[in-house]
Amino acid sequence: MSTRIAFLKGHGTENDFVIVPDPENALDLSPAAVAALCDRRAGIGADGLLHVVRSEAHPEGRAMADEAEWFMDYRNGDGSIAEMCGNGVRVFARYLQRAGHVAEGDLAVATRGGVKTVHIAKDGDVTVGMGKALLPEGDVTVSVGERSWPARNVNMGNPHAVAFVDDLAHAGDLLAPPPVSPASAYPDGVNVEFVVDRGPRHVALRVHERGAGETRSCGTGACAVAVATARRDGVDPSVTGTPATYTVDVPGGTLVITERPDGGIEMTGPAVIVAEGEIEAEWLENALR
Repeated sequence: MSTRIAFLKGHGTENDFVIVPDPENALDLSPAAVAALCDRRAGIGADGLLHVVRSEAHPEGRAMADEAEWFMDYRNGDGSIAEMCGNGVRVFARYLQRAGHVAEGDLAVATRGGVKTVHIAKDGDVTVGMGKALLPEGDVTVSVGERSWPARNVNMGNPHAVAFVDDLAHAGDLLAPPPVSPASAYPDGVNVEFVVDRGPRHVALRVHERGAGETRSCGTGACAVAVATARRDGVDPSVTGTPATYTVDVPGGTLVITERPDGGIEMTGPAVIVAEGEIEAEWLENALR
């Protein structure tokens, strides 16, 4: 391991990430190392880690190398692996632009949830083609204390349970994962969104992210919420032939989600690089003892 390891810190609507550039996949970022880096008191602090690797250099990205040069090896703040992170993709793209690997315009990013199309606009916002939502059948229920609500099961490459509530405070402190039943609906855990209406095609959410706890934003969660809200409203672009756009307020800002008639979902929002520096390898080694 080198004496120092380069890193950056960034966020998308305050969903924040440690970014570790490692084009040739030379670093062994164990779950314990990721958790140490994401620790908000003893480490750098983040909801998750973006490991930036060339697709051809990563076993899980190699099959996508012809479509996307870069693979987003995303990890949750507890070190666990996740399929996708919508805010993370925007920040990942912003890093690639900052590093001179890409310019404004279109690019493709490989993820465990497939190849995502990205557009970096001149105004600074980043739009991500998030793919299509899957709506598994079956009733799902979310509970907090003595309250429970029916929830919509939405999969955006990662699993979500979307519950509509009267007040976001009903979500409680979200320190622990809200119970979801049946557990068999989500064998690998689930992201849970609590949603209230703010106006026509305008909602707000709070989210408990699998492996991270409550976060200030969740890109895939905002997409799941937009789709669930559209269906609740009787809106289905595949039927009407007209795109449906929803504004989704998250605690850290606002995302704009558009579902197109072909089922493709686009998410637009900010992506910010806050700082860059070097991780002391000695600190990391001590943190892992």
